[in-house]
Amino acid sequence: MKKMRFISCVILVVSIMIPALDTKALTFNVLPIKQVTKQWSVEVSKAKADKNVSWPEKGKYNTYSMEIKNVGNDAATVEIQMYRNEPDSTTRLSLFGCPDGKCKKQIEDAQSLARSLNNGNSVQYLNFMLAEEATELEVDIIWTQKGQEGRDLKETFRFTENGVN
Repeated sequence: MKKMRFISCVILVVSIMIPALDTKALTFNVLPIKQVTKQWSVEVSKAKADKNVSWPEKGKYNTYSMEIKNVGNDAATVEIQMYRNEPDSTTRLSLFGCPDGKCKKQIEDAQSLARSLNNGNSVQYLNFMLAEEATELEVDIIWTQKGQEGRDLKETFRFTENGVN
């Protein structure tokens, strides 16, 4: 009888632990994490300390900062898009959006960003929220090269719980 209780307890404990082992969340063990290509440098770090920004909320989201630099050829236009994955789905959700639906992509903004990056400045997101249920952060940089403005170029940087992907 004692052996049967012991086996029942073991089965109960294992059945409780198995779903917990399968749970994944995007938490970076070591920060900063940096990816560099011939054209771009993307670094994810701890969120910058400021009392006026969002802080992590256990069970909902973590906060991070990001710095993007142009380390290659001059760009004519630049757009930066950030996405997180949705568990059990191939859908990607944008971290930044336009809630009122009235946003329009403007070429002047992309040109201004390109000029700033070409001058050695970086784009910095000092504090952005990332849902705890996400297991991947994707950063897409879409740009046109100076002198070749008719063709978009794109690089994708993926950050996972293992660091980079």
